[in-house]
Amino acid sequence: MEIKATKNGDALEVALSGRLDTNTSPDLEGYLRENLEGIASLAIDLADTQYVSSAGLRVFLFAHKELAKVGSGLTLRHPNEYIADVLDATGFTEILTVEQ
Repeated sequence: MEIKATKNGDALEVALSGRLDTNTSPDLEGYLRENLEGIASLAIDLADTQYVSSAGLRVFLFAHKELAKVGSGLTLRHPNEYIADVLDATGFTEILTVEQ
Protein backbone atom coordinates (compact mmCIF):
# COMPACT_ATOMS: atom_id res chain seq x y z
CA MET A 1 0.00 0.00 0.00
CA GLU A 2 1.12 3.51 -0.78
CA ILE A 3 0.10 6.58 1.22
CA LYS A 4 0.13 10.02 -0.39
CA ALA A 5 -1.01 12.99 1.65
CA THR A 6 -1.82 16.63 1.01
CA LYS A 7 -2.29 19.08 3.85
CA ASN A 8 -4.09 22.38 3.37
CA GLY A 9 -4.37 24.31 6.61
CA ASP A 10 -6.27 22.12 9.05
CA ALA A 11 -7.49 19.77 6.29
CA LEU A 12 -5.68 16.56 5.40
CA GLU A 13 -6.39 14.40 2.38
CA VAL A 14 -4.81 10.97 2.25
CA ALA A 15 -4.84 8.94 -0.97
CA LEU A 16 -4.29 5.20 -0.61
CA SER A 17 -3.33 2.76 -3.31
CA GLY A 18 -3.11 -1.01 -3.07
CA ARG A 19 -4.59 -3.13 -0.29
CA LEU A 20 -5.47 -1.95 3.21
CA ASP A 21 -5.24 -5.15 5.22
CA THR A 22 -3.63 -6.70 8.29
CA ASN A 23 -0.15 -6.19 6.87
CA THR A 24 -0.59 -2.56 5.75
CA SER A 25 -3.09 -1.06 8.18
CA PRO A 26 -0.40 -0.42 10.85
CA ASP A 27 1.33 1.86 8.32
CA LEU A 28 -1.80 3.96 7.85
CA GLU A 29 -2.56 4.03 11.57
CA GLY A 30 1.00 5.10 12.34
CA TYR A 31 0.84 7.83 9.72
CA LEU A 32 -2.45 9.12 11.10
CA ARG A 33 -1.24 9.03 14.72
CA GLU A 34 1.71 11.20 13.69
CA ASN A 35 -0.27 13.63 11.53
CA LEU A 36 -3.76 14.15 12.98
CA GLU A 37 -2.77 16.75 15.54
CA GLY A 38 -4.27 20.09 14.51
CA ILE A 39 -6.38 18.48 11.78
CA ALA A 40 -10.08 19.39 11.71
CA SER A 41 -10.96 17.63 8.45
CA LEU A 42 -9.69 14.31 7.10
CA ALA A 43 -10.59 12.72 3.78
CA ILE A 44 -9.26 9.36 2.66
CA ASP A 45 -9.38 8.79 -1.08
CA LEU A 46 -9.88 5.11 -1.91
CA ALA A 47 -9.98 5.44 -5.72
CA ASP A 48 -6.82 3.34 -6.10
CA THR A 49 -7.51 0.99 -3.17
CA GLN A 50 -8.52 -2.51 -4.23
CA TYR A 51 -9.34 -4.06 -0.86
CA VAL A 52 -10.06 -3.09 2.75
CA SER A 53 -10.06 -5.74 5.51
CA SER A 54 -11.44 -5.51 9.02
CA ALA A 55 -8.04 -4.22 10.14
CA GLY A 56 -8.41 -1.33 7.71
CA LEU A 57 -11.93 -0.65 8.97
CA ARG A 58 -10.51 -0.44 12.49
CA VAL A 59 -8.11 2.29 11.34
CA PHE A 60 -11.02 4.22 9.81
CA LEU A 61 -12.86 3.96 13.13
CA PHE A 62 -9.76 5.13 15.03
CA ALA A 63 -9.45 8.21 12.78
CA HIS A 64 -13.16 8.97 13.07
CA LYS A 65 -13.01 8.84 16.88
CA GLU A 66 -9.94 11.09 16.97
CA LEU A 67 -11.63 13.66 14.73
CA ALA A 68 -14.87 13.47 16.72
CA LYS A 69 -12.90 14.90 19.65
CA VAL A 70 -12.56 18.17 17.70
CA GLY A 71 -16.12 18.09 16.37
CA SER A 72 -15.30 16.69 12.95
CA GLY A 73 -15.38 13.33 11.23
CA LEU A 74 -13.81 11.21 8.55
CA THR A 75 -14.83 11.29 4.89
CA LEU A 76 -14.09 8.31 2.66
CA ARG A 77 -13.99 9.14 -1.04
CA HIS A 78 -14.32 7.07 -4.20
CA PRO A 79 -14.53 3.51 -2.82
CA ASN A 80 -14.84 0.82 -5.47
CA GLU A 81 -17.98 -1.32 -5.53
CA TYR A 82 -16.47 -4.02 -3.30
CA ILE A 83 -15.30 -1.55 -0.65
CA ALA A 84 -18.62 0.32 -0.79
CA ASP A 85 -20.43 -2.96 -0.16
CA VAL A 86 -18.17 -3.73 2.81
CA LEU A 87 -18.74 -0.26 4.26
CA ASP A 88 -22.49 -0.66 3.85
CA ALA A 89 -22.64 -4.21 5.25
CA THR A 90 -20.62 -3.26 8.33
CA GLY A 91 -22.65 -0.13 9.07
CA PHE A 92 -19.76 2.24 8.43
CA THR A 93 -21.94 4.24 6.03
CA GLU A 94 -24.07 5.14 9.05
CA ILE A 95 -21.20 6.70 10.99
CA LEU A 96 -18.82 7.97 8.28
CA THR A 97 -19.38 10.21 5.30
CA VAL A 98 -18.84 8.20 2.12
CA GLU A 99 -18.62 10.06 -1.18
CA GLN A 100 -18.73 8.19 -4.47
